Amino acid sequence: MIEARAALDRLREGNRRFVAGASGREALDHPTRRRELATSQEPFATILGCSDSRVPVEIVFDQGLGDLFVIRVAGNIVAPSLVGSVEFAAAQFGTRLVVVLGHSRCGAVQATLDELRRPTQNPPRNLYSIVDHIRPAVEGLLATGLRDDPEALVQEAVRANIRASAHQLRHGSQVIEQRIQSEGLLVVGAEYSLETGVVDFFDGVPEAGSVFSVSPEAKPLTLEMVQRALEES
Repeated sequence: MIEARAALDRLREGNRRFVAGASGREALDHPTRRRELATSQEPFATILGCSDSRVPVEIVFDQGLGDLFVIRVAGNIVAPSLVGSVEFAAAQFGTRLVVVLGHSRCGAVQATLDELRRPTQNPPRNLYSIVDHIRPAVEGLLATGLRDDPEALVQEAVRANIRASAHQLRHGSQVIEQRIQSEGLLVVGAEYSLETGVVDFFDGVPEAGSVFSVSPEAKPLTLEMVQRALEES
């Protein structure tokens, strides 16, 4: 399994190919590759992204079969089952990079802002649960001057929601926290531009030349440890 920084570089390089229209995905999805993956997989990164049809993760990063462990949900929110999926990938496959991938003009974020300004009577319970997850990250923005600039408000709200999800993954899971300390797992936030196709990694990205701090006393996690943590949560 490649280190988090190398995995991040690999995603950046793939996104550059996508933006330039120089994709190599045909070779990555060759039938031979499919047969190789029939009994095992080793994804090099986990992506928690939005369900938006315009942001297909493997295409955006120019990756193929077996390269990415992808979790998609409207608004790239963090709920218990989604945290469990990230924990599973870290323990089962040893992935050391987790990316929370939001995107410009996110409909779920816009819907949350609309709901905060004009509450709906008797909204659908399941749909409203997404709004409830996004609300804490964005409602404070309505008390700032951004409330008078709708486009800037959505732009900032999208990033605030990404930061909140990344922060929750880093600090809301014992399994992930231990992996961060013991194996240099990295959780970063990124935004995909619908207009340009560029992915901007802007949250939690280590500075050039920095090194990960790994505790020598930290014990590696096993899948059994993840399962116990989930049962106790």
